[in-house]
Amino acid sequence: MKFFIDTANLDQIKEAIDLGILDGVTTNPSLMAKEGITGDKNIIAHYKKICKIVEGDVSAEVIATDYKGMISEGERLADLADNIVVKIPMIKEGIKAISYFSEKGINTNCTLVFSAGQAILAAKAGATYLSPFVGRVDDISWDGIKLIEEIASIFSIQGYMTEILAASIRTPLHIVQAAKAGADIVTCPLSSILGLLYHPLTDIGLAKFLEDHHKANKG
Repeated sequence: MKFFIDTANLDQIKEAIDLGILDGVTTNPSLMAKEGITGDKNIIAHYKKICKIVEGDVSAEVIATDYKGMISEGERLADLADNIVVKIPMIKEGIKAISYFSEKGINTNCTLVFSAGQAILAAKAGATYLSPFVGRVDDISWDGIKLIEEIASIFSIQGYMTEILAASIRTPLHIVQAAKAGADIVTCPLSSILGLLYHPLTDIGLAKFLEDHHKANKG
């Protein structure tokens, strides 16, 4: 399973790269605004910065919700770097845009997916990636991980090539569950990735090893 980081923060992206586990980046307007990046020119410049330091795919989201607007904006984004993936919302016009970009050889990430039916449409349209929102599904008392399992099963049966990119990942447990459910990729905050490192028995064991080493070399 691949690891993408869901952020626009360059320091966090670099930290994930230094860990040696980063495969890509996802962003959205909210994450850009969180970093104080506003205005079209500044956002475009920031995407370029991200693409220069990341070898893997970088999802850049369109703002337009009409077909022509998504095509115009998506083509502009795709021209920024070879590793840009155009992020398209799961709406009727978005499916049409995904089909267009697929025919043009431009990679896409269909976002805001909350059902298996939506996933089938996105895959049929030729989406490169599909982003089911695990945490947001959980928020309405449904099961986000079950959704991943259902989509993975359908894609396996039907032979769809679209990769399942589990999004709205909020905890280290979500990451493990998504892996078990068949997600090809998880995109999550750096804190969730780092959370996988920690276990109390690791801390206890390391402290014991260091204590014994100190005793053995004392004096």
